[in-house]
Amino acid sequence: MKKNSVKNIRINGEVQRVLAEVIRGEIKDPRISPWTSVVSVEVAPDLKSCKAWISVLGEEEARKATLEGLKSAEGFIKNRLAKVINLRNTPEISFLMDQSIAYGVNMSQKIDEVIAMDDQAARIRKESGEDDTGDGGEEPAP
Repeated sequence: MKKNSVKNIRINGEVQRVLAEVIRGEIKDPRISPWTSVVSVEVAPDLKSCKAWISVLGEEEARKATLEGLKSAEGFIKNRLAKVINLRNTPEISFLMDQSIAYGVNMSQKIDEVIAMDDQAARIRKESGEDDTGDGGEEPAP
């Protein structure tokens, strides 16, 4: 089976769906944050290994604890995966932290801060009577 074949893409999607359900509703480990999501899954073409990228919203301690909790529950998760999805081999799952959601939230906050600072600077210029056109207030030469 090729890496990007239709069958492999379907298997990736199904494994991602089952992993998300198991993490959300079946694992009772208190270390696993309720704000955990399965961002992406890549099952090897031979179905022997699987990389699952997860994202955890919250502090760094919550991310580390969630990753530890998931690694300790790998056997349970693999067992549930084998029961739900009928594959020739049940892949060994390795969890990897995906920071893209946290990065996006952080960048959005920074953009909001810059916009707020720009608005505040514009208000100050307007109150002090400076020209807000951005051309330095000079009149065009004839």
